[in-house]
Amino acid sequence: MATDIRSIVDEFVNQVVAAVEEESVRRVQAAVVNAFGGLAGTDGRRGRASSAGQGAAAPLRRRPKQLCPVPGCTGVAAPVFGMVCAKHKDMPKAKIKEYRAQRRAAKAGRPSSSSS
Repeated sequence: MATDIRSIVDEFVNQVVAAVEEESVRRVQAAVVNAFGGLAGTDGRRGRASSAGQGAAAPLRRRPKQLCPVPGCTGVAAPVFGMVCAKHKDMPKAKIKEYRAQRRAAKAGRPSSSSS
């Protein structure tokens, strides 16, 4: 009979310890989230809270790939090549500047003023 009581008490003590540990972990997690503003309030950079604050963060979208400014080229521009594709990396910078001006003018709806 003494072992039955001891086993019942041990089981009860283990349940109480588990409940207290669970509650302690929950409180520590809540304190950390409150101290750091929550994970939803950051925009991926250390120390900077997003304008969304504590609300649900919008999913981050990747920027669209920048294409080579040379007309008719569908290559992806890269900073290592001066923001043109690998095929046009040796093209004169003045010519690339001219292509960019033409593209901006076409985007704005104006005819290009190039004398090529």
